[in-house]
Amino acid sequence: METTKILIGYAIYLPIALLLTFVVSRTLFKNGKIFMLDIFKGREDIANATNHLFETGFYLLNIGFALMILQMSVHDNTYQTLVEELSYKIGGFAIYLGVMLFLNLYFFFRGKRKAKESLQTEKIVFKG
Repeated sequence: METTKILIGYAIYLPIALLLTFVVSRTLFKNGKIFMLDIFKGREDIANATNHLFETGFYLLNIGFALMILQMSVHDNTYQTLVEELSYKIGGFAIYLGVMLFLNLYFFFRGKRKAKESLQTEKIVFKG
């Protein structure tokens, strides 16, 4: 009976983890395209390529982590334990995704700041 509850847990956890990863990724990289265009000074081809590379890396890291923490154990064989284990796994994964989201936003803003500094340096060079 314990194996059945573990399989139920996997059947619930995996789709939720994958759906969370997909939703966060689509939101981040749909909106991140604006940052990439700004960073690469409107060069849409390199902005799109870089954004897709970031997106691929985001998927690989997050799906890999979701699979790495997959192991579940339901010791006392109750549905209460299963729900508690699922909430711990899904909650932990959601926190991890939030950290990854903010880390990516940090990189976007950092890239934007560097692009702005580079543009100011170019203006000084051309004026001088």
